[in-house]
Amino acid sequence: MIHYLTKQIKNIETKIVEIIEKERELKQNLTLILTIKGIGMQMATTIIIATENFTKFENWRKFASYCGVAPFPYQSGTSIKGRNRVSQLANKKIKALIHMCAITAIQHNPEMKSYYEKRVEKGKSKMSTINIIRNKLIARIFAVINRQTPYVNIMKFA
Repeated sequence: MIHYLTKQIKNIETKIVEIIEKERELKQNLTLILTIKGIGMQMATTIIIATENFTKFENWRKFASYCGVAPFPYQSGTSIKGRNRVSQLANKKIKALIHMCAITAIQHNPEMKSYYEKRVEKGKSKMSTINIIRNKLIARIFAVINRQTPYVNIMKFA
């Protein structure tokens, strides 16, 4: 049963890639997204599908809210104020994918790794730092698509 389902998943993934390869605009956006370190083929195709090739959401902040990675203030009236929290009403599959991309970016992108280590050394929560990196990745994806240029790692020039 597992072998059969794995085979079906691979067939569906190849059909998705074939469809993207046929459309020039989709193919171009896919190659631009893949220039960002930490973003893989699965996340790139998922974000293209979820955003309907970046026509469904006006900006990256709205998409981050849809994914459940945008923090919202927690307060009741003027006196009770809590920490910022992310909404539980989110697309959990995309949130899980972007989480895995953030972990990969921390491992393989020196810029993200140094940012993560600096925040953890300051005593900040690891999870809030990972959430910030999730937001950074979403912002980079939308920036690359809006500019229509590949991502340039400026840290190597610094």
